[in-house]
Amino acid sequence: MDEHSDDPTAAIPESVLTALADPPQEQLTAANESLLSELLAGDQRALARVLTKIENRTEGARELLAALHRHADTTPVLGITGSPGAGKSTLVDALTDYYRERDETVGVLAVDPASPYTGGSVLGDRIRMGSTAADEGVFVRSMSARGRLGGLSMATTDAVTAFEAFGMDRIIIETVGAGQNEVDIVETADTVAVVVQPGSGDDVQLLKAGILEIGDIFVVNKADMDEAAQTVADLEAMVHGAAPGSGHHTADIASGGGSDRHPTASDRAAETETAATWTPSVVETIATSADGIEAFADAVAAHTAHLDETDGATGRRQERAAATLQRLLKSDLGAISERLLAAHGGVDALAAAVAQRAIDPYTLVDHLVDPIDEHVTATTPSTDEAAADHDTTVDSDATTGTDPTTGNGTTPETQTNSDNDTAEPTAADDEPTEPT
Repeated sequence: MDEHSDDPTAAIPESVLTALADPPQEQLTAANESLLSELLAGDQRALARVLTKIENRTEGARELLAALHRHADTTPVLGITGSPGAGKSTLVDALTDYYRERDETVGVLAVDPASPYTGGSVLGDRIRMGSTAADEGVFVRSMSARGRLGGLSMATTDAVTAFEAFGMDRIIIETVGAGQNEVDIVETADTVAVVVQPGSGDDVQLLKAGILEIGDIFVVNKADMDEAAQTVADLEAMVHGAAPGSGHHTADIASGGGSDRHPTASDRAAETETAATWTPSVVETIATSADGIEAFADAVAAHTAHLDETDGATGRRQERAAATLQRLLKSDLGAISERLLAAHGGVDALAAAVAQRAIDPYTLVDHLVDPIDEHVTATTPSTDEAAADHDTTVDSDATTGTDPTTGNGTTPETQTNSDNDTAEPTAADDEPTEPT
């Protein structure tokens, strides 16, 4: 068994962490440094400008996000999804009012469909959240889904980081309401609430293999309608009749259904445990009159407490970090591929050569990618080398007698092995090591 298996960062080559650039804030322009300071001081206008930079991916946005990441606190993130017409926006508005009555600040990201012409948001959700428009403790931002089938763009995840750095007490994400493919929310939210409207018995069956399987909480909104009782019964039957391991962040959902992330072994282990111990609740609400909102908020709090007790929140935030890493890499590699094509005559010229059968696309891509692959192979340490780096660091701590948890040191003579004998210095102990 790997002696370092308890440390998820043990496999990272030491060179990756020691060769990082200067602290992100030192890389900011004067204007962005001022913007960051204003945001951290609680200026909503600065927050608005930062979100615009994030969404438009303007120059300096990446460095700004890196600096924000250092200042971000852990804030509960609630994702609200469901089919169009279920009353998601009205429900978010009522829940926001509930939190504001308890003096909690709320950041709302309303993800709207993208304009087919500009790619921007059509602002439909913000129109239905008018009751909090003048409240300085609420910040509502409409964002475009940018054509993502999963309902969220990369900018949405980055906006959560900005809200966390700003110091919001609550973050709510309302997704575009695209339907069954809208499962990206599981990679961003700690708790996912699926909103269903009464009379959707057939829809429950249709959606069972889609967004209904990602819910931690099911909300039957418009519960004053005649069909509400039957819809609640359908959902209760689905929840209590679900197979073990189904639910939020399972391997099946994480690996498909609109998400482009591949789950790791730790994902599967943590999420299987969570799914086995958490049974989704079904809540009835009438958002227009705020009926049932307290019960909804209590259900959210119960799930948050469950995550804290089972350490599930840590696993879900690691899942969010993994999704962010993979999306950033795919975005950057996509940009590199464009430069690569341009450096070899351009995509049009290369496509013409392929179309004329002068070369096949497979050999061509191999030719373009081989130098990159060779460089990655040459600069990637082997598993043994990475383990050796980690062992060297551990041996260095043992030699100096440093307790990694307290930083207190003792002399080598006082260090004992498992047989309570005096530890003998080894060759590795005499070798200089890089600082950790």
